[in-house]
Amino acid sequence: MTRCASSGKMCWLALAVTLSLTPLLPLHAEEDYLKTEILQNQKNALPGKRFVPAKELSPPSNISSELKTEIMRPYGSPRWYANHARTNAEWQKAIENATAVSLKKIPEIKKALNVSLDEAEINGVRTFEIRPEKYRDDGKVVLYFHGGGYVYNPGLAGTSEAMMMAAYSGYKVIAVDYRMPPGHPFPAALDDALSVYKGLLQKYQSGSIAVLGTSAGGGLSMSLMLKIKQMGLPYPAVIGLGTPWMDLTPGGGGDSINTLEWVDNTIISARGYISRSAPLYANGKPLNDPFISPIFGDFSGLPPVILISGTRDLFLSQTVLTQRKLRKAGIVADLQLWDGMSHAQYGNYHIPEAQETFREIGRFFSGYLK
Repeated sequence: MTRCASSGKMCWLALAVTLSLTPLLPLHAEEDYLKTEILQNQKNALPGKRFVPAKELSPPSNISSELKTEIMRPYGSPRWYANHARTNAEWQKAIENATAVSLKKIPEIKKALNVSLDEAEINGVRTFEIRPEKYRDDGKVVLYFHGGGYVYNPGLAGTSEAMMMAAYSGYKVIAVDYRMPPGHPFPAALDDALSVYKGLLQKYQSGSIAVLGTSAGGGLSMSLMLKIKQMGLPYPAVIGLGTPWMDLTPGGGGDSINTLEWVDNTIISARGYISRSAPLYANGKPLNDPFISPIFGDFSGLPPVILISGTRDLFLSQTVLTQRKLRKAGIVADLQLWDGMSHAQYGNYHIPEAQETFREIGRFFSGYLK
């Protein structure tokens, strides 16, 4: 804005001329923006809901080409989240289809990461013991719980991230094949988690155990902490929560559940399959039960926690709200965010940011494991 020579008043014409001579955007783009600005000011002239125009989102420019490819991946290819299962038979079919896709990748991941994988039973629960190349037993172990909305990734299908954790951190990892719906709803998964943890306490000192989980596995990890508190058992040394599903209630999950709907290309929408898998898992129990939605639990006294999420993750707010509640309880809570990343896309071993994610978790764990 400049002053008119004749009157000394602010001269809007001079400003318009100045902008037209040195546009910050191409002229057509600037004109489009100015039109949008006027329209948005009109739509948002009163306090209340925010009205947002439709727009295209390109991947951030400062990330790896591998992550860009994952961000640009179309919905539903080759993922399992697009199913509309409602009956137990429909769920079982969807689970079988998704498992078949995941199992095809396991040999490739195992070979690429050069880890060993052995099936074992701990206190009656099926687990997989994963060791990195040239592993030397140092008396430390990571207890891992896979994601999948409490319905997907049974058996070997749920071990890919556990293999990444072993390969990039150097720790031995115990991946738990916890029971899931439709055949085994709540509290089967939590019972299995507790049984395996008790089994590890018979072999390891609690200060030598770390717990790690992604998505539903992150929520299960926190539910396990609440159960440990209730039973008076010793806590593990440290916890890792990857984009944890902490709030299964309808409409829960904070701001990003709405703002990142259709942006996150993994979960896509809270109105999709997770809106049905939540009540399937709860099996008639209240969804705000802290052992189902641990965000409603008491976090006092918990071990240090590292939390992982991304700026396009539908569960970003769940992760942030968990960190804030941990810090209010006086707990060390380190939040690691990845630019452009949708829900749990660090689970792809070929992405540099994914490798760095598990190295970050490993470094954090090393600061607390005895």
